[in-house]
Amino acid sequence: MNKTNSQNTVRVRYAPSPTGDPHVGNIRTAIFTWLFAKNKSGKFVVRIEDTDQSRTVPGAVENILESLNWLSMDWDEGPNTDKPFGPYLQSKRLETYYIPFANQLLKNGKAYKCYCSPERLHEVREQRRAKKLDTSYDQKCRYLTPEQIKDIEETQTPSVIRFAMPLEGEWHLFDIIRGEVKFQNKVIDDFIIIKSDGFPTYHLANVIDDHSMEISHVIRAEEWLSSTPKHLAIYKALGWTPPEFAHLPIILAPDKSKLSKRHGTTSVLEYRKQGYLPKAIFVFLSLLGWSVDDKSEVLTIPEIIKGFSLERVSKSGAIFDIQKLNWLNGYFIRTVSDESLATTILEYWEKYPEMGIYPVPSLSQIIPIIPLIKERVKTLQDVKPLVNFFFSDDIQYNNEDLVQKGTDKETTKHALKTVVLNLSNIQQFNESNIETSLRLSAEEMELKPRQLLGSVRVALSGLEVSPPLFKSIEIIGREKSFERIDNAISKLE
Repeated sequence: MNKTNSQNTVRVRYAPSPTGDPHVGNIRTAIFTWLFAKNKSGKFVVRIEDTDQSRTVPGAVENILESLNWLSMDWDEGPNTDKPFGPYLQSKRLETYYIPFANQLLKNGKAYKCYCSPERLHEVREQRRAKKLDTSYDQKCRYLTPEQIKDIEETQTPSVIRFAMPLEGEWHLFDIIRGEVKFQNKVIDDFIIIKSDGFPTYHLANVIDDHSMEISHVIRAEEWLSSTPKHLAIYKALGWTPPEFAHLPIILAPDKSKLSKRHGTTSVLEYRKQGYLPKAIFVFLSLLGWSVDDKSEVLTIPEIIKGFSLERVSKSGAIFDIQKLNWLNGYFIRTVSDESLATTILEYWEKYPEMGIYPVPSLSQIIPIIPLIKERVKTLQDVKPLVNFFFSDDIQYNNEDLVQKGTDKETTKHALKTVVLNLSNIQQFNESNIETSLRLSAEEMELKPRQLLGSVRVALSGLEVSPPLFKSIEIIGREKSFERIDNAISKLE
């Protein structure tokens, strides 16, 4: 644990770069980090790593925080405050933190200025590639004399600052997930720590920030494992104790390749737009590479927090199974109360009007419909096609759809007239009486129930498969039901 953390408190950080909407791998890292903090009664810190100004996307920070809020992941420290270890945007820490420590490394001979032009660096890489060597920097500026440096400085040649990696030896890292990992210094480049624009690279900034923010555990994607010896070298050069590390396995597509946009949606906010519930996304991603007992597919968030440990995170990649996510989302839809689901649906339609019904129905209008569709939907996006006919009089269908197999146009027209006549005689227009009347109408017409009910279903909803018909007719009401059936009869004239 970082010795600057005098209380030995678990302090972890989620440190995304604002280069776009947060993808599922990025948010999975946030979830594991948040769970670890909650399990250890520690602190969860959100830090925005925006030192690469050329890749910063406007609105990305807001989308990152919105994603966390949507998933109900609270943070103890972050961009909304500067206390106690802020600012929590790296771009605001430049002069106070990064430049002083870079200068300290220069002074102590642990870093050096590099004046090589992009053209020379390209030439060096090509030469080394031709000789089948690695394409690392040839360390030319590492061995410049003070006189040579003075002469170059007088020409105002642009420069970067490179870290002087040890030329021999190796680093030993104990990774909480992967165990002991070794790195040979001789194969690690003298990497840049301050760019020509004066901003630090990730390597320097994250080490300084993790130390100054007293981060005890660094939980991040395995793609950063190969960079860890660079970070350990900086810690040693500055005389600091490094935190503990845990590198999470990548998320794989069903074809075992790394999950990417070519496999479909990767943005968490896009999943929200597609009608996934935050609890389903949270639980699904929590179980992507971690399990509490190798068999539980559905856990509550408190259960996940209680059982979470980095030691049970898999070393191998986890496959993103959209069918499992759909099943899990459907499960959470089925298990919430009707009123809660109705409220969620209305909020979804308000946020994404194109996915819903306009004007948006009231809560009292939508609640009675929920039991009819709850078992049929996997996402909130599935709701509109199933319920639109309750609120719209513009019922679209082909006339041929009214005529069921084994019947003809005249039989169908007569059957629908019989339905209206018999339903008119019902005193209490409820589900039970409607079912009795329609079944008697089928007997009267010598039709199979599915033939008559199929025609009525299309006339009322425009659908061949709809929510339960009898209750749907009750909700639509006597007057509207008759209007729609009369309209169907007119189409058959």
